[in-house]
Amino acid sequence: MLVRFGGWRLILTVVGIAALAGAFAIVFGSASRRDAIVVARQQAERRATLEAGTLIADVGKFRVLPYVLTELPDVRGALVDRSPTAVARLDATLRALTQQTGATVFYAIDRDGTARSASNAGDSDSFVGYDFRFRPYFLEAMRRGDSEYFAQGSVTGRPGLFLARRAGPAAAPAGVIVVKIEFDRIERLWRSAAQMSLVVDRDGVIVIGTQPDLRFRTIAPLAPDRRRALEASRQYGDRKLHDAGLRFADDGSARDAGGLRYLVIEQRLPVLGWRHFHLEPLQPILAAADFRTRVATLILTLVLTGLAALIGWSGLRRRRIEAAREQLETEVAKRTVELTDAYDRLQRESDERARADSRYRAAREELAQANRLGSIGTITTSVAHEVNQPLTAIRTASENSLKLLARGRIEQVAENLSLIVGLTQRIGAITGELLSYARRGRGAPKQVPLDEILDGALMLVGDSFRRAGVTLDIDRGPGLPPIRVGRIRIEQVLVNLLTNALDAVADTPGGRVRLLASTDGDHIRLSVEDNGPGVAPDMVETVFQPFFTGKRGGTGLGLGISREIVADHGGTLSVARSALGGAAFVVNLPRDGKEPL
Repeated sequence: MLVRFGGWRLILTVVGIAALAGAFAIVFGSASRRDAIVVARQQAERRATLEAGTLIADVGKFRVLPYVLTELPDVRGALVDRSPTAVARLDATLRALTQQTGATVFYAIDRDGTARSASNAGDSDSFVGYDFRFRPYFLEAMRRGDSEYFAQGSVTGRPGLFLARRAGPAAAPAGVIVVKIEFDRIERLWRSAAQMSLVVDRDGVIVIGTQPDLRFRTIAPLAPDRRRALEASRQYGDRKLHDAGLRFADDGSARDAGGLRYLVIEQRLPVLGWRHFHLEPLQPILAAADFRTRVATLILTLVLTGLAALIGWSGLRRRRIEAAREQLETEVAKRTVELTDAYDRLQRESDERARADSRYRAAREELAQANRLGSIGTITTSVAHEVNQPLTAIRTASENSLKLLARGRIEQVAENLSLIVGLTQRIGAITGELLSYARRGRGAPKQVPLDEILDGALMLVGDSFRRAGVTLDIDRGPGLPPIRVGRIRIEQVLVNLLTNALDAVADTPGGRVRLLASTDGDHIRLSVEDNGPGVAPDMVETVFQPFFTGKRGGTGLGLGISREIVADHGGTLSVARSALGGAAFVVNLPRDGKEPL
């Protein structure tokens, strides 16, 4: 009777443990899956932001180039006068610019639609001589002044983004300057992260992506009339714009043609109404959550089993207690091996996350470099004006020297030559500062005189203030000490802040900007103040978020990157109300610096 009662008690105990473990698995598993998706979505949003920022910065640095090229004197000579000498010089200029910027091709089209000069002139796939008058970007640039258009190339058959700018006024245009950008590098960069990323146009056609077989397919069915219009325009060549097989749900997920589910992050891009989709497979995320659930359930089961065994067998003989103990120890040893294996797998996942973090930091530095290159387009006009004045003086002094030399006035010739030497040194300083600013700013920090950093930033933006008629006051505190920083990166911060201040007072009568440098104990304090409209109190933190911008045509990268650069050096960047009535952006840096992350 006792044996029968003990058997029923054992059965009830097992059933109770199983019920508790099952309920725990359901509750814990649901919470674990939900938490895993939340964490994965946060990580996916960061990756998507980096991907979109890389694309925006890449396009942004090329947008300014057609504007600069239309001002070249050889453009009119090549397109209107059709001078062979001007054409040859323009070909060389465009070829050099292609090699320096990484663009696919630059070319110049005359007002009749015929390409007269190109960076690939003389190559087998040269654009020179081709008729582009049917291309929408040519027609729109001639009509409006500029145009952006994505299509498959009519000469090379390779898709790309065409950025066009009219040369000359609308009443008497010389033609159109075009730069074509292909996104192979962007696709390779995205593909290295092992997730799926897509960029689609307004019609839902995939134009950029990590899956080459999905390019020029659609993410949603096209209306029949729109499909006929796209195929008739040959914007995408002979492509039939088939369905990509992706189906997006309202809960932020999607399924592909094979039924696999993905976590989806969607972002709008400031390029032709494009949208960016970042897709990460859900199966590995859910599998990891289920694994954690199984481990936790196993641990709970072991605990409950051990507790039941201790209670159930406490009244039995020593022999049966010893036998149960040996059995329990064997089971624990087995489970310990399983848990050890689980720990090793979790450790490998942790190492992989650390490597992903390293790639994230490299991408962040690439974004900062793209911000510097994007700023160069704005700075170029200022530097060109700075260089033009000494060049004019050199030419005048040289012409005078020839006349004086003919008259035998050697002493005055020597004076002119000394003047020319000084002016060339000035040009070298200006161009050297621009080249230094364009280089990558990473590297070990060094002791740098603070005055050199201030002078370098002012050399890059000073003429922009003079041409805009905005007063720039410099207040350098007495005895400014050297500071241990990465010089180029801190100059980038000052250039961003001074350029933003100049934009802020553009519409303010009597615009004024003030740069103050002072010491505060073991810290250096740099403040850029203006008398513009200022920053609203509820926008104090928003202005530092990536891709938030109040400027027309801005990328929204400058302030966010500036804050990260300052933080890397152990400092802070904040915004407050300026004594001038506008905004004051304040940089605090430790004098002894900090090793950048």
